[in-house]
Amino acid sequence: MTLITWIGLGASICTGISLLPQLIKIYKEKKAADISYPMLVILFVGLALWICYGVEKKDWIIIIANVVSLVINTAIFFLNHKYRK
Repeated sequence: MTLITWIGLGASICTGISLLPQLIKIYKEKKAADISYPMLVILFVGLALWICYGVEKKDWIIIIANVVSLVINTAIFFLNHKYRK
């Protein structure tokens, strides 16, 4: 693998799991009142577009990273709905 591939892989891992600590915090505390629905919707749209872009470019790093992000953010969305007061 080239250096640029490693850089892309590292960036994808970091951005892909960036909201994992938030998901864990929501799950542990059973509280999600401060999470913004509009932010999550905008993020979903962006992630979906990145996935489409990755598919079009046949770039598995982009596809996998954004699918992981989408799964994490979907879980945040549902926990946000479940634990919102």
